[in-house]
Amino acid sequence: MSTKQQASQWIPEIMYEEGSYIPFIEVPNGEDEPQILYVSMNRKTGDFEPDENGDEVSIWEMELKQFCRMDLLAEKLDAAAFDAVRAALGLEPRAVAIEKGRVITASVAEAVSGTRE
Repeated sequence: MSTKQQASQWIPEIMYEEGSYIPFIEVPNGEDEPQILYVSMNRKTGDFEPDENGDEVSIWEMELKQFCRMDLLAEKLDAAAFDAVRAALGLEPRAVAIEKGRVITASVAEAVSGTRE
C-alpha cells in the first residue's frame, strides 16, 4: 500500500486567532482538507455526581455533530438539491447569494477607489 493510500494519522485541530471569531485548521503539507468534521457539543446539565475522591463534579451532556464542506456539496449535488440544503441551513439560494455578493464587492471596490459619493 502506497503512502497516499494509507490512512492518515493527522487529526485536524480547530484553532482561533486572537481577536477573531472565525476558527481555522492548519492543514499540513501533503494532507487533504477534511471533508467532514465531527464535533462533540458539551453542555453542563446542572447536576452533579461524586468523582473517585468523593468531590462533586458537573455532569455533562454530550452530543456528536457533523459539519461538512459546502464546496463539496455544491460540486456533487444538482442545483435544486444544493439549494434545498442551503434552505435547510437558513441560507438563500446560491444564485441569490452570488448576486448579493457581487453587489457588496462592487460597493467595496467603489469605496476603496474613491469613486463612490
